[in-house]
Amino acid sequence: MNLLEPLAIFFERTRSDQRISNTHIGIYAALLQYRLERGFCNPVDAITIEIMRIAKISAHKTYYRCLKEMNEYGYLRYIPSKKKNRASKIYFPD
Repeated sequence: MNLLEPLAIFFERTRSDQRISNTHIGIYAALLQYRLERGFCNPVDAITIEIMRIAKISAHKTYYRCLKEMNEYGYLRYIPSKKKNRASKIYFPD
């Protein structure tokens, strides 16, 4: 798979989806970068603070809301960790 393909697919799907904001796009792009840095694995063990830093997001509430919404909308599958020191799982549609 081409490394840019997941982002192209995301943009194609979101083009007509009015629910998606620039914050969703920033988080999704940050998740793809994070995934790339970890060998393009699926799922990604996502550390919240690291993703937020890449996406330039400072509000935890916004980050979690956007992840939950992208999960509900079918853009990714988000399995939150129940512990603060444990990574959440992010599955990308491949």
